[in-house]
Amino acid sequence: MAPESAILSKLTRRLIPLMFLLYIVSYLDRINVGFAALQLNKALNFDPVIFGLGAGLFFIGYFIFEIPSNLIMERVGARVWMARILVTWGLISSAMMFVHGIAGFYVLRFLLGAAEAGFFPGMILYLTYWFPAEARGRAIARFMTATAIAGVVGGPVSGVLLNMHGIAGLAGWQWLFLIEGLPAVILGFVVFAILPDRPQDARWLTAAEKVWIMSRLDQEREAKRNRAATVKEAIASGRVWMLAFIYFAVITSFYGVSLWLPQIVRSFSGMSDLLVGFVSAIPYVAASLGMVSIGKSSDRHIERRWHVALSALIGAAGLTGAAFSKIPAMELAALSLGAIGIWGTLGPFWAMSSESLRGTGAAAGIALINSIGNLGGFLGPYLVGIVRSRTDDFALALLALAVWPFLGSILTISISPQPSTQILRTANGTTPSGR
Repeated sequence: MAPESAILSKLTRRLIPLMFLLYIVSYLDRINVGFAALQLNKALNFDPVIFGLGAGLFFIGYFIFEIPSNLIMERVGARVWMARILVTWGLISSAMMFVHGIAGFYVLRFLLGAAEAGFFPGMILYLTYWFPAEARGRAIARFMTATAIAGVVGGPVSGVLLNMHGIAGLAGWQWLFLIEGLPAVILGFVVFAILPDRPQDARWLTAAEKVWIMSRLDQEREAKRNRAATVKEAIASGRVWMLAFIYFAVITSFYGVSLWLPQIVRSFSGMSDLLVGFVSAIPYVAASLGMVSIGKSSDRHIERRWHVALSALIGAAGLTGAAFSKIPAMELAALSLGAIGIWGTLGPFWAMSSESLRGTGAAAGIALINSIGNLGGFLGPYLVGIVRSRTDDFALALLALAVWPFLGSILTISISPQPSTQILRTANGTTPSGR
């Protein structure tokens, strides 16, 4: 049998690139409304409050259907269910080109969230089927780096698409929605064709490799036998709810920044749509580098809690610095620091969360944490819209966002690290460092 590191490398090569691509498309279809707003708000006469509410309504649909979606995936398998999610959200995302007023904007954003519900927690759950706990933080961080790469790619691409204004009688923002929704539909069929549900279904693993993976995961499940294993236990777990509140705090700032970043950049730069798209990519470049480094450090030290807490604190500091900076280059640098911190929480956070759950409880618990947390995706953009409508710049809005990762840092420090410590010690026969 291949050495442990070789098996983990094979899993990474076979699974992470496809999952990474799927999440790039997912995240881009969530946040492209922020780039579209550079034209959309003026064309349809949307003020900051209307835009902020509509952008955030995605997460209400997401919240309602999150847990049912993840439970269905646990029953029918990732291949079928992820294919369904991709095709439906891609069609709805493209349909955003037909928005002509406030009601249509609100309805389609809500439906987009409902269609995509279950994708992200389903992918986190899917990783628990393959990667042992000590390798999961890095795997999750690599997967979730897609949110940063989506910004790197999506900014320039969206800027180019906005410049297609007037071609074939369509506005630039209509081209943006039409073209950026199609990859999800195509990838839905790809997933249905090639994604294995579990290690035992993977034709590219040898019999010995399958045995090793299943044996390691069985050891972890045994070590987690006192963790939440059913839907009822997961919902009743105080730790799950605390993790959900921490995620809520992080995601409030995460999407408050993401969905308003193009307009923030325009406010301090006065650049064209095309240049805003390129400059908006810079914080995402920083975030992608930070995510990989922080996820790798978290795995190396087998430590989650302090990696989440310190990253969140860095995020709060960056947003605060951006609020007080009056020099465009310094504000962009501060936003980049904030992005490193906020995005950097994600890998260790989800490794910490998945280590506390098992069985059907993992499906329900991960979905509950993500669904409650993603309500912050509603609050963040709406909060920025409200504050922005009452002020002449984004300074107070950035300060309002900075409060949330600071709160998340405090909450993270307050929870016990014991469950994941026990699991890793039992599975590896070692005492984790950095606790």
